[in-house]
Amino acid sequence: MGRSTDADTAMTDTARSDETGAANGLTGWRHGSTWTYLVMLIASTVALFVSFVLSAETLQMARHPGEKLACDVNGVVSCTTVAQSWQSEIIRFGDLSFPNAFFGIAAESVFVTVAVIGLAKVAVPRWFAACTWLGGLAALAYAYWLFSQSMYVIHALCPWCLALMFSTTVQFMALSHATVAVQGLPGSGAAGDGAPAGLRKYYRLGFDLMVDALWIVVLVALILLQYGAVLF
Repeated sequence: MGRSTDADTAMTDTARSDETGAANGLTGWRHGSTWTYLVMLIASTVALFVSFVLSAETLQMARHPGEKLACDVNGVVSCTTVAQSWQSEIIRFGDLSFPNAFFGIAAESVFVTVAVIGLAKVAVPRWFAACTWLGGLAALAYAYWLFSQSMYVIHALCPWCLALMFSTTVQFMALSHATVAVQGLPGSGAAGDGAPAGLRKYYRLGFDLMVDALWIVVLVALILLQYGAVLF
């Protein structure tokens, strides 16, 4: 009886996911939970790996003060310069400061877990899906603040930090897609119509692909306009 109940529950969760997509008018593999959450899982895994690397570099600097990190290329592409700035440790309690990368490990672990839950097509409460999207937005805003500080205040680029920024961007793109196409948010859900018509059209006609591509191009262009002469 226990196994039968588990199987019925799994089938019900999958059916709910399929019904939400159908109600949104977003059908096909690109709008399903498998694709959207798979992209999110890959991006979140990359971000998690980069957070581990940045944490390891922080420990390396603590153990060997004065030594340069391996990813230092020149005066602009310098992980050491970025890591030694106050922006790399903005959380402080008295005399104690905590590297941003430590919080990155915690946050990205959550997003990896959410992506796995989505891939498993487990139905989650609407408040949980909404809070997850807001958490993704907060992570993106934080990553872009650090990116702006690195570009225009510190005047140095950390390759690992850039990788984290780009992976967080793709993570948010996939999470937003899944929130609308799979979770049917934002919307009341009472009438079964899911997300607003404008958002459904945005994803159904593929406008998101053009916006996402332009988004990445703009980020790359900002880097090249500021430091292209040094990078090449």
